[in-house]
Amino acid sequence: MMKKTELLAPAGNLNKLKLAFRYGADAVYLGGKAFSLRTFADNFTDSELSEGIAYAHARDRRVYVCANIFVRNADLGQLADHFRLLEELGADGVLVSDLGALRLAKRVAPKLPVHISTQANTMNREAAEMYAELGARRVVLARELSLAEIAGIAAAVPRIELEAFVHGAMCVSYSGRCYLSDHLDGRSSNRGACAQPCRGEWEIRAKGKEGWLPLEQDGRGTYLLNSKDLCLAAHLGELQAAGVSSFKIEGRMKTEYYLATVVNTYRRIMDMGYSDSLMEELETLTHREYTTAYALGENRATVSDGGSQAAGSCEFVALVTGYENGRAEVEMRSRFREGDVLEILSPGENFKRQVTVAGMRDGSGAPCADAKLVQARYTFACPYAVGAGDIFRRRVR
Repeated sequence: MMKKTELLAPAGNLNKLKLAFRYGADAVYLGGKAFSLRTFADNFTDSELSEGIAYAHARDRRVYVCANIFVRNADLGQLADHFRLLEELGADGVLVSDLGALRLAKRVAPKLPVHISTQANTMNREAAEMYAELGARRVVLARELSLAEIAGIAAAVPRIELEAFVHGAMCVSYSGRCYLSDHLDGRSSNRGACAQPCRGEWEIRAKGKEGWLPLEQDGRGTYLLNSKDLCLAAHLGELQAAGVSSFKIEGRMKTEYYLATVVNTYRRIMDMGYSDSLMEELETLTHREYTTAYALGENRATVSDGGSQAAGSCEFVALVTGYENGRAEVEMRSRFREGDVLEILSPGENFKRQVTVAGMRDGSGAPCADAKLVQARYTFACPYAVGAGDIFRRRVR
């Protein structure tokens, strides 16, 4: 069993915040409607920020708010107001990547803890020391660091907390500091609007006797800019020993199923230790090939050769909304029918138990053999007392 280390989960909206805590996250990170690097996530209104922070604190959990865009002069007035609001609401920290934003936060909201975003590319002890001197409480380390380099920073600057990504999509550029989307589409990744052109199919051409000839990796194309997905599930103990105090999961725009599965898996690894069966949980998700990136040292095999993600071994079928009188109440996500065998994803003892759908009824209470309306409500007999936020999934391979 691993000693207490923070498990930090993404929260793209209020429902996902609650789901992350249900599945074992100690803290979440999220964004308001402005200043966050995930413009296309649902994100939080001011009232939702207030509700989310109150919800977390009532459960002794924490909320960190991202304000990590590259700041311009025109942003400073509203950003100052945002920092004041976060301090007033009791946010447990704000993530910034800009030295000006750090200075502004310390001046206008001195009680608001400041964390330095991975977007700032912190890769050495001098940078960590500088941020500590400027009043930062935590640094989110660049993904390009090895365990040895992390340990060196932790030993040199013990007064600052170190946070490291352990799972999720990676940017082909240094810690996400990329200008490709802005150049091609006018959508700045550094201000939260990345179009992810690196994930697409690229063609390199070579000049031959007969003109330009395509140069391809294989019949599917060339994906030189498409990164594999990070997975350090087997190395959490080593990360902790190196001085990491917060394990961060990427994915504010991911599905509820993705969030629940990854948080549940890492929570169980942290509480009970790594196992192959828990690692298999991460294969139930649609994902690119996993990589440990640079944690174990130099690694040139981080590019994903295929353009698309591999399908997971399970399909998200329904989200549990309640349980009463031996019947599960669910909201449909993928079509299912009477007689289908479903598996439960849960943070509790019902984890991986199977249920055969029987006695299904639709939202009006009428008998129903086919749940085919997306997000419609259905009920069916279930011998296990599932809870709101549990998930039914179907094995597809």
